[in-house]
Amino acid sequence: MNKLALVTGATSGIGKAFAERLAADGHDLVIVGRRQERLDEFVAAHPEVKVRSVVADLSTDEGIDAVAAVGASEPLTLLVNNAGVSHYMPLAELPADKARELVNVKVLAPTLITRAAVGGMRERGQGAIVNVAGMIAFSGPAPHEQMPRRAVYAGTLAHLVAMSQALSAELEGTGVQVQVVCPGVVATEFHTRQGLDMSAVPRMSADDLVTGSLRGLELGEVVCAPGVEDATLLDDIFRADLAAFGSQSPELATRYRTA
Repeated sequence: MNKLALVTGATSGIGKAFAERLAADGHDLVIVGRRQERLDEFVAAHPEVKVRSVVADLSTDEGIDAVAAVGASEPLTLLVNNAGVSHYMPLAELPADKARELVNVKVLAPTLITRAAVGGMRERGQGAIVNVAGMIAFSGPAPHEQMPRRAVYAGTLAHLVAMSQALSAELEGTGVQVQVVCPGVVATEFHTRQGLDMSAVPRMSADDLVTGSLRGLELGEVVCAPGVEDATLLDDIFRADLAAFGSQSPELATRYRTA
């Protein structure tokens, strides 16, 4: 069976880098984006593989449903949930329409597209799902002075981390892998489209990020942080998570009891 990958947000940045790499590796592709002309440009540039383009806005129910239908009907070997928007601002200042767009693109879309695709992968006994999150998923404990507040954005990425970990456990033994890749700052259009100048900030290339993610799949990593040299730092986080989860009791903790 030919390798077939579906990549959302495939017209620029990380998504385009994934699509380019997968085409070079011989994958047929379903590429998803909002801009028809960019999708057409990619198709024209890759005659060596079969490329189907899907114009969809994943901030809308219609767009999500259209891509989910493809995920349910095509024999995908790889799904890359990459589409994203940033909308960096404190919650009190975040317009309701932008909050809705962010949650739809980074929570609802990957959830429903993955749900549509995973059944077929499980039946075929093979496949992989890559959810693109970010290191901001781990930034919740940061004090106010350390970084700008972006509660909704951080929360959506944390959702992808937890969902990917739990889904990986659900699919153990089925032949289907799940990964959440957590980049730091990557050199793409992502920030400039939000009016942010990141030129003075050290940035990883999108190609290196894709290399890390695909190598992480080979290594069996569920949480892949391509810019973190010491992977035991992540292991420490997850051990602490499980220790806290396992230490719960039906008794009220001593610190909450009145004297």
